[in-house]
Amino acid sequence: MGGKPVPKEAVLVVNAHSRKGRELLREAKEKLEAAGIRLSAVYPVRKPKDLIPTMRKAVASGTPMVIVGGGDGSLSCTVDDVVDRDCVFALLPLGTANSFARTLGIPLDLDGAIETIATGRRRRIDLGVLDGDYFANCAAIGLSPLIGEGIPHKLKKYLGRVGYLVWATWCLVRFRPFKLTIDDGRETYSLWATEVRLANGGFHGGVELVETAEVDNGEIVAQVVMGRSKARLIWDWFAKYWKLPTREATTQEFWGERLRIDTKPRMKISIDGEVLAKTPATVAVAHKAIEVVVPQEQEAAG
Repeated sequence: MGGKPVPKEAVLVVNAHSRKGRELLREAKEKLEAAGIRLSAVYPVRKPKDLIPTMRKAVASGTPMVIVGGGDGSLSCTVDDVVDRDCVFALLPLGTANSFARTLGIPLDLDGAIETIATGRRRRIDLGVLDGDYFANCAAIGLSPLIGEGIPHKLKKYLGRVGYLVWATWCLVRFRPFKLTIDDGRETYSLWATEVRLANGGFHGGVELVETAEVDNGEIVAQVVMGRSKARLIWDWFAKYWKLPTREATTQEFWGERLRIDTKPRMKISIDGEVLAKTPATVAVAHKAIEVVVPQEQEAAG
């Protein structure tokens, strides 16, 4: 197979505040080195505010690859620093949902993820951009930011995806539908919605919700759960989780390289699980922005 090989030298950056990060740091280091990856530096990051400066330090060192261990939020906030840089991005999925890893077909267990880094190949992919902030997988408006903003850390840490479900049920009681406007540069659409998924990849919350999204097609997808019914939103998640034949009946999709999003009332936007923005906002695609490591058996992107 053509293309440059995956580097055998890297810096390891692990969010030790993530659900599995602290427990798996030493094991990850030992197994990466045993797999033939020479680690020039290892950074356990225990405070979330230190993650981005640590990533910048790693990239500035000139390392050919940075391996980031953490959840979707950790991965998303660190991809900015490898955009258009000669530095490969590799990931160890140590979070709860691990949507970015699922999108790329990377095994969710530590051994499988390390084997991918040691034996995989490079793949150049798109990133989403929300008002200048890059994101790896999916931004969301609606119930998802409400869940992501307030979920107790201990509930998330000890119960994982079950904890998300418990908290989501509580948030659903307080949630209200909203009026959505989408401008794709050619036409403006207005509709009632309970959730909007701005997808670069197919997975959100660990579930494949946007099956049409691709990480290398040069477009972003806005998938809208239509209407004002909270029951319809629950059904949408249920139908997509179980891949029922009618799973697309509750949603409408809008495609483009750039979309302008507005809501009434103003809504918070979560970016790969972290609440970082509000409407109105512009979402766009950064085509072929970074190189990641994926399993060797994946078909090469066109």
